[in-house]
Amino acid sequence: MPDYSLAHETDWTGWRRAARAFVLAGVEPADLTWTVGGLEASRLPDAEGGFTLSGSLVALAARAFQARDPERFGLLYSLIWRAHRGTLPLTGEDDPDMRIARRWALAARADAHRMRTHLRFVPVTFRGQGHFLGWYEPGHFVLEPNARLMARRDPALGFTLVTPDGTAHRDATGLRFGSGLKNPEDDETLVAWWEAHQDTLLATAHDDGGLPEAEDLPEAPRPPDRPNLGPVVLPARPSNAMRTLTRDASGCVRCPLHGPATQTVFGEGPSGARAMFIGEQAGDQEDTIGRPFVGPAGQLLDEAMEQAGIDRRQIYITNAVKHFKFALRGRRRIHVSPSPEEIGICRFWLDAERAALNPAVLVLLGGSAGRAVLGRPVAVTRERGRPFNLPDGGLAFLTVHPSFLLRQPDEASRAREYAAFVRDLIAVRTLINSASE
Repeated sequence: MPDYSLAHETDWTGWRRAARAFVLAGVEPADLTWTVGGLEASRLPDAEGGFTLSGSLVALAARAFQARDPERFGLLYSLIWRAHRGTLPLTGEDDPDMRIARRWALAARADAHRMRTHLRFVPVTFRGQGHFLGWYEPGHFVLEPNARLMARRDPALGFTLVTPDGTAHRDATGLRFGSGLKNPEDDETLVAWWEAHQDTLLATAHDDGGLPEAEDLPEAPRPPDRPNLGPVVLPARPSNAMRTLTRDASGCVRCPLHGPATQTVFGEGPSGARAMFIGEQAGDQEDTIGRPFVGPAGQLLDEAMEQAGIDRRQIYITNAVKHFKFALRGRRRIHVSPSPEEIGICRFWLDAERAALNPAVLVLLGGSAGRAVLGRPVAVTRERGRPFNLPDGGLAFLTVHPSFLLRQPDEASRAREYAAFVRDLIAVRTLINSASE
C-alpha cells in the first residue's frame, strides 16, 4: 500500500502534485495512505499523461484543504479520483463525500473570517520601519490564505501574524512563513518572543506557494489600521463548566428539533465574558459548521460590533434555541422561527449557560431571545434600545437581530437600520464598561 508523506499540514502544492501522480498511476483511494512530516522524502510513482478538473472542484478542494481534519487528504483525493474516472456526479449535491468537503470548506471560510475579525495588533519596529505584530489561535489552517489576502489588500503594510501552527511575516522583501508560538501569556511575552526570535525565524522562513489566499468577502473587516480595541492575546478560555455543558448539550434530545438538525450549536466565548449576546437559533451555515453566528447575519454582527467598539473576543455569544429549525424547499433548507414551546424547552440550556458564565449584561437580539429571557412576548421596535433590570440582578438590553438588517428592501433602508443597530451596540458597550468597573 503506497504511503505518501506531505511536508506539512498545509502542503497544498505537494498534495496536488502527489494526487495527480497517483491518479495517473491508477492508485485507488483505499490503497493510499497520507501522512504529514515524514523524516524521509516520499517518492511519487512514475506516471505519464495528464487530466483536467473543473475549476469549482479545485476551488472546493483548496478551501476544504484548510480544515483541521486528518481525513481531508484521503477524502479529497477520492473526489479527484472519481472525477477523473467520471463517477462523481456533475453537481455532487447528493454525494456524501461532496457534502463533507463542502462542510469543511464552510468551516474554514468562517474561521478565516473570524480570524480577521478577532485579530488585534501591537505596534513594533522592524528594521527601522513601523510594523504590526499579532497572535491568534485559529480553529483551522487559515493563516496562509489570510496572510496572502492581507498582503494583497495593502501592499505597503508590514505585519507578523503568529499562531501555534506557524508565523506569517510580511515586509518589503515579501511574504514568508515560519514556525509558530503556542499561547503567549500576554502582549509583553509575545513581543519579547518576537524580539528574541525574529532573526532566526526569518532566516528559516519560506514561501512555497502553498494554500491560495482567502476569499475577499465584502463584509470582511479592515486590516490592522483599525483601532486597537484590546490585548492581542485572548485573555480567557472557556471554563471547565462551560466545556462540560457544551459536551452534554451535543446529545440533547429534549425537543424534536434535534432530529432534522445536523448538530447542536452551543454558545462560545471566554469564561470571563461580562456580556452574553443571545440570538434566536442556529442558521443553515451554523448548523453545518457547528458554531454560532458564522453565516451572513453573524458576519454583519461582527462588522457592527467592530464599528461600535466591542471586542468580539471578550463576549459570549449563543442562541435561545440550539438546533436549526427549517423547512425543505427542494434541496434548500429555509429558516422557520422556533415556537414559544421550543424556546421554553431550550431555556434549560440558556439558563445553564447563564449560571456558568454569570454575565452582567444580556444582549437580546430579536424577539425570540427577548421571550427566552424575559418570559413574555416582546415588541422589539417599541422596546429596543434600553436596559431591563432582571429579577436576578442583571441587566438585559433588547435590540434587533442582525438578520433583520439583511431583510431590508433597499440600500437606503439597510443603511438606516444598520446605523440604528450600531447605535444600540454603542449603548451596549457603555453598559459593559459600567458593569466592569
